[in-house]
Amino acid sequence: MDDKVILVTGGTGSFGKKFTRTVLREHSPKATRIFSRGELLQLQMRQLFEDDPRLRFFIGDVRDKGRLSRAMHGVDIVVHAAALKQVPACEYNPIEAIRTNIDGAANVIDAAIDNNVEKVLAISTDKAVHPINLYGATKLVAEKLFTQGNTYAGKSGTRFSVVRYGNVVGSRGSVIPLFLKQRENGKITITDERMTRFWITLDQGVHFVLDCIDRMHGGEVFVPKIPSMKLIDLADAIAPGAKKEITGIRPGEKINEVLLTEEEACHAREFEDHFVIEPEYPFWDSSLLNGGKTLPEGFQYTSDNNQHWLTGVELREMIEEVDG
Repeated sequence: MDDKVILVTGGTGSFGKKFTRTVLREHSPKATRIFSRGELLQLQMRQLFEDDPRLRFFIGDVRDKGRLSRAMHGVDIVVHAAALKQVPACEYNPIEAIRTNIDGAANVIDAAIDNNVEKVLAISTDKAVHPINLYGATKLVAEKLFTQGNTYAGKSGTRFSVVRYGNVVGSRGSVIPLFLKQRENGKITITDERMTRFWITLDQGVHFVLDCIDRMHGGEVFVPKIPSMKLIDLADAIAPGAKKEITGIRPGEKINEVLLTEEEACHAREFEDHFVIEPEYPFWDSSLLNGGKTLPEGFQYTSDNNQHWLTGVELREMIEEVDG
């Protein structure tokens, strides 16, 4: 990151702000460019960072390839975090979700290649695996676009990879802020008692992304090893003694989430704290990926077969970290 020009799409979101703060605190970038649609959010972020001279703000939409190309001029590293990610909103506005999450991804790829960007890392989600809602389907397509973007780049030097992880503690749309609010009334609503989810903090997600930018060669999908928790246990940890109301599973929801499928495991490697899914394309050189071990036949990484389960104490510590 030192002496690099970095651009973050969707930079005023939860991830973008945390990523920017971490990079400016722990590294010495030449400049960090925030690319997003909202002028008010950019103003608030500028004030939050006290007009740090290393920050630049670009009003723009990933749907606009021309504006993206202008913003990427002279950029070394792009982190693509812009997306429409609220499941109900994507279901109700499917064409808008496609234009942002799929067409926007294609625009990022084209603009990066045209500007000779060194590395592009896209942020994905466990909902892209075996998707049952439109949001997950658009993120699956985006993953494929970024992986195959390396073929479009050819010998230009631009390389594309993906990070895929689970629910972020305390992020917008997370169930945790909802439970915290419901705790005041003494009643928690749970869609299904069997439901499990992967959990990661923003800080963990940001540092994992930074590590992946450093180690990526282009074409990999990086999956961190993160803990799971049953939603009913999560409710008990947040609001012990509160009454629970089971409301039934909502459209587009799964009982358990998947971060690594049985099919992907056939061409993936396991490391101490993460998995790497290798691309199945001619451009990939397997010798680039040093170390790691192959996965056993039939392996899947799902939120219900996880080896690491969050305790109530660990969850509360994660929530306190977010609040702090």
